[in-house]
Amino acid sequence: QLVESGGGLVQAGGSLRLSCAASGRTFLNRAMGWFRQAPGKEREFVAGISWSSGRTYYADSVKGRFTISRDNAKNTVYLQINSLKPEDTAAYYCAAGSPYRSVIMTVDGYDYWGQGTQVTVSS
Repeated sequence: QLVESGGGLVQAGGSLRLSCAASGRTFLNRAMGWFRQAPGKEREFVAGISWSSGRTYYADSVKGRFTISRDNAKNTVYLQINSLKPEDTAAYYCAAGSPYRSVIMTVDGYDYWGQGTQVTVSS
């Protein structure tokens, strides 16, 4: 029900836009989040966007470089990633929170997950 796309191999300093298309149910009343997981590491919160006001939240490591947005008409969430660094290399996952809850920065705050899209940054 959540399908990510847009990952790939880029050089450091480059940009990517990840997309997360939702289907099968409405996600308009759910906060949406992006997480990432590098090999051997735990899945970590990257960015989130509220369902109501569109307020955004970011991990400190990505502030100023990543931008999360949502297009409710298209049932799609985006993650614009700029100034990529090798340490951004990871599988990126889209997630949907429980209805009417605020953005939560931990994995247990989400009900649905996509399959992930790989981002690899070369130095």
